Amino acid sequence: MKLRFASEADVPALLSIYEQYIPTTITFEYTLPSREEFARRVSSISQFYPYLVLEDDGVLLGYAYAHRIAERAAYGWGAELSIYLRPDAAGAGLGTRLYRVLMELLRLQGVRTVYGLVASPNPASEGLHSALGFRLMGVQERAGYKNGRWIDLLWFEKAIASYDPSPAPPVSISRLPQNQVQAVLNDF
Repeated sequence: MKLRFASEADVPALLSIYEQYIPTTITFEYTLPSREEFARRVSSISQFYPYLVLEDDGVLLGYAYAHRIAERAAYGWGAELSIYLRPDAAGAGLGTRLYRVLMELLRLQGVRTVYGLVASPNPASEGLHSALGFRLMGVQERAGYKNGRWIDLLWFEKAIASYDPSPAPPVSISRLPQNQVQAVLNDF
């Protein structure tokens, strides 16, 4: 298995994985984004944050990425995590490993807190966050409506670095030393 950064060439495979989640309440999107829209998302996120893909013999098994938790400047030290796996890759510990690498890269960037937003119920995701030391910080009741019902959103958080009194702003993933980044990816 190989863990690497996503490229535009990965978009069809990423969409194929994501498409399996559209009928569920795991994502709040009703329709699958177009290839162009999804490519824009990958490109936009990748400009600052890690967007990782896991492949095995050329087949993408899943992907994970981070993005800023909110837009105001003071939120810059927090990032929301997302992960999607092919159904045949779920339950093998790959999500845990992907999340760990993602959090380490974010820590190197200067992010202090990571968040997981989980549509409830989702026992697999709730278990993943709990096993990785996230704490449930709250429930946003009836945050979304899909598939004929109101869905609660669980907010998980985890500190991944210290809270210095004068923190430097996080840096783009592209500004980290390449050997350091590669060592984290190789540690998968």
